[in-house]
Amino acid sequence: MRSASRSTLLALCCTLLGAAPALAQEVKLRAANAFTEGTYYARNFERFIEKVNAEGRGLVKIQYVGGPKSIPTFELANALRNGVVDLANTTAGYTASAVPEGMALNYSDMGMAELRANGALDYLNSIFEAKGLRVFACTGEGMRYHIYSNRRITRADLSGLKLRIAPIYRGFFQKLGGAVVQVAPGEVYTALDRGVVDGYGWPLVGIFDLGWQERTKYRLDPGFYNIELSVLFNLKSWQRLTPQQREFLEKQRAWLESLNAAYRTDGAAEDRRQRAAGIEVVKLDEAQARILLDTAYEQGWAGVIRASPTHGPKLRQMMTK
Repeated sequence: MRSASRSTLLALCCTLLGAAPALAQEVKLRAANAFTEGTYYARNFERFIEKVNAEGRGLVKIQYVGGPKSIPTFELANALRNGVVDLANTTAGYTASAVPEGMALNYSDMGMAELRANGALDYLNSIFEAKGLRVFACTGEGMRYHIYSNRRITRADLSGLKLRIAPIYRGFFQKLGGAVVQVAPGEVYTALDRGVVDGYGWPLVGIFDLGWQERTKYRLDPGFYNIELSVLFNLKSWQRLTPQQREFLEKQRAWLESLNAAYRTDGAAEDRRQRAAGIEVVKLDEAQARILLDTAYEQGWAGVIRASPTHGPKLRQMMTK
């Protein structure tokens, strides 16, 4: 009996020891945001983190380190590549120093579903992975960028204007004669207030979060490019996840990307809000609008091809109709 009891106890111990790794499955990931906490382009990612932590107990936990006060916007790509954080909500314009090819997402005239179906996103992800990153989710779609300024613009000509830029429209603004200044989003209000810049490029939604409407008189139509937000993973962090953890996060990704549908309705509401706040919308005539848009897309793609002669032409072929 004693021998049988010892054998049973030993077998039970072995079973428990063997199960220990399976019980200790929760992985802790550190996440950062390129955008100030609570602002429009930060919110959906923050909701994603809350949902993962609520539904992934025992499997995945995300520690949110915050926005640019924790890691400056233009330093986030390197922090992600170096493993300081495991995933981040950012945009191709802020990661261009590491992966300039990512800006192709802004210049595409195709939706994310089309880009997935034709293999363009897989191809782009192979480029990111070569740099130690992985595109996990594409979280912006259906909204345009605009030029906002304190001076009326009536032609496709930015001569004499100092404009805050992100890398995605540097070449475009310069081609139309604008002087460009790269300023982190959190510093734009002060730059406008002090006359360091006369205006800026920014999507249709988001200026009220940062108080920029107080220093903005005009918005130029038409809009250009597509907004693009991405959740990027450090590639090694993604590879270390178990199949179960990846499957769980991929389901959460589908939920996060489903929120993209709101961008179009949010844009319409924001247009009304800007007009009510006294921002005058200046609409270029058809000829000038065509010059502006042709210049925008030609300069955008030219920049991608110049930065990446190998991948740029293929990306343009796969990502434009």
